[in-house]
Amino acid sequence: MSKPYKNQDYQKLKNECLKKGTLYEDDEFPAIEKNLFFSQKPPRPFVWQRPGEIVDNPEFFVGGASRFDIEQGMLGDCWFLAAVASLSLQQNLLHRVCPAEQTFKRDYAGIFHFQFWQYGEWVDVVVDDRLPTYNGELVFVHSKEKTEFWSALMEKAYAKLHGSYEALKGGNVVEAMADFTGGVAEAIDLREKTPKKLFKTMISAFKRSSQMGCSIEAVPGQVEAKQNNGLICGHAYTITGVTKVNLRSRQKDVRLVRVRNPWGKSEWNGAWSDESREWEAVSAQEKKQLGLETSDDGEFWMEFRDFTREFMRLDICNLPPGEVLSKKNYNVNSTHGRWQKNCSAGGCRNFPDTFWINPQIRLKLEEEDGSDDEDNDDEEDNAVKIEGGSTFIVSLMQKHRRKQKRMGIDNLTIGFAIYELKSKKNKNMEIMPKEFFLYNASKARSNTFINTREICGRFTLPKGEYVIIPSTFNSNEEGDFVLRIYSLKKSEAKDIDEETGVVELPKEPTAGAPTSKAPTLTPEQQAAFNAQEEKFREFFQKLTGDDMEVDAWELKDILNAALKNELHGSSGFTLESCKSMVALNDLDRSGKLGFDEFKALWRDIKRWKGVFKKFDTDNSGTFNAYELRMALRSVGYTVSSKTFSALVLRYGGKDGTIDFDDFIQCTIKLKHMFDAFKKNAPNGKQTQFELDEFLQMSMYS
Repeated sequence: MSKPYKNQDYQKLKNECLKKGTLYEDDEFPAIEKNLFFSQKPPRPFVWQRPGEIVDNPEFFVGGASRFDIEQGMLGDCWFLAAVASLSLQQNLLHRVCPAEQTFKRDYAGIFHFQFWQYGEWVDVVVDDRLPTYNGELVFVHSKEKTEFWSALMEKAYAKLHGSYEALKGGNVVEAMADFTGGVAEAIDLREKTPKKLFKTMISAFKRSSQMGCSIEAVPGQVEAKQNNGLICGHAYTITGVTKVNLRSRQKDVRLVRVRNPWGKSEWNGAWSDESREWEAVSAQEKKQLGLETSDDGEFWMEFRDFTREFMRLDICNLPPGEVLSKKNYNVNSTHGRWQKNCSAGGCRNFPDTFWINPQIRLKLEEEDGSDDEDNDDEEDNAVKIEGGSTFIVSLMQKHRRKQKRMGIDNLTIGFAIYELKSKKNKNMEIMPKEFFLYNASKARSNTFINTREICGRFTLPKGEYVIIPSTFNSNEEGDFVLRIYSLKKSEAKDIDEETGVVELPKEPTAGAPTSKAPTLTPEQQAAFNAQEEKFREFFQKLTGDDMEVDAWELKDILNAALKNELHGSSGFTLESCKSMVALNDLDRSGKLGFDEFKALWRDIKRWKGVFKKFDTDNSGTFNAYELRMALRSVGYTVSSKTFSALVLRYGGKDGTIDFDDFIQCTIKLKHMFDAFKKNAPNGKQTQFELDEFLQMSMYS
């Protein structure tokens, strides 16, 4: 099922237009200049026209869809075109993106729709059919057939998804491949030593209907520079075939890769190019089976060694379960997360104090690869190899960055590391602490940190439990992400988070009757306790007078005077925090605290003060906001990531620190919210909302 993008229901909108007898005009992506370019004026006076205004008999498809249909326009989105060409090789995949029942004839209403995968879900994008033209010709993607418009309309829908046509300038082919299939994309650097069995990996990927592309790094200072061999630098190509050819003159087969230039022209002119001598050794029947064409259509064959020597990058997009046409499917786990400043954006291992605060994803590999697995050897070509291990792919994808290009926001530099959890103690822990990462090396990691939308790695590790840490390269960089894990065998993955609740702390000795949780005092201790209690009562009466009550103003003076010498660097308690303390501890709603109410508050403050000093290691009067979670645990509370995020936003300073007053305010409010929730949810039964929702909703009240 696809979710309507921007809540635009295609069938409903179309029916409304048919009923009114009007052609659809998209209010969410109108035919205006800002939806073409956001950083410049159009280079020419473009005119938005419907296909029926451009040609007499427009059609969605002409004789079906083919990789030869599409040609690039003036927009630098060859990466998009290369992915479309790859998509057209599989009609079932193409028609998922471009529903085939669309037409310009029956029930035509000027409205079309396309489906794209976006970070875990499919969205249905509606567009009207007004397209930018110049002198009556389409200026962006178009078909060789003047009357065919599926590719131009698909590009418009993709531009709408990302905010404008200009947002599509520049990109990696695997980005569009993932959006067309929901697959996981791998990038293989061909400038390094060619991975063993890479050709078998490519054949296996081709059999699995995986989408593949390749490219050559751009020449500095030049855009899409053409080499003497016919190949274009800084340009994305599609891989449309991988095969072996039997030569009559040789005993050994020749390994060939078929590549297509989305321009529809400009081909490789080396060995195995369209009219090269090498083809003379291939039978006419085999040439026909390979679909060899000698026209300049942009598609050509290369010998595998030439391919790996000339191209610098190979991209493979592995299809998700349900789309793969081979016998074996991947097992898929996915989790969504966020890097938040001062909260969960710890940066890479270069930041040892904060690395641990990044989101943590627990992975359990339950089975090892078997010798009977289809193409098992191929699956391990680029893996960190461990004999008898379990093979899996990790994909880290940052979300919505292309859409934010018009705001000057670019991709973050991202990567991930994988740590093995060997001991039972580590396996039983929820969030792994800083010390774990300081004293344990990663078992595997992404090859690099890079500022692309998605980074991917293929690994083979022993079955067992691991923790994956996705991060930005620098700390305190904010963004959303989705992490996906494809495994050949059974695996489980989940986002590790603490459950919001109360931690049972050791009880202090109490006077009076014994309890099961706190030891009683000895007679000597009891006498000392009574004396201290009486002394404290006299002190309180001296401060408050005969009424034995204290208001917020008096409380502020009392607390700041009492703790003045203990909290170096702190500005003390504010009137606002003291008003909160009175309001939350004033059980009889008198507007003041009586002796027993003040005594309970004082006991809490003394304990919380000790915790604050523990984390304020430099006596500055503050500690880092990301340590608030551990500080709260020390006073008896655990909070989920979402609740922790709300606490940091509410109580954290602009410089990313928590001062003493904010810590006390946060802690005392948590205490009373926990008490209030417990009172309204006896025996742990939930009220109309969860505890987390209650805390997050109440944080700003």
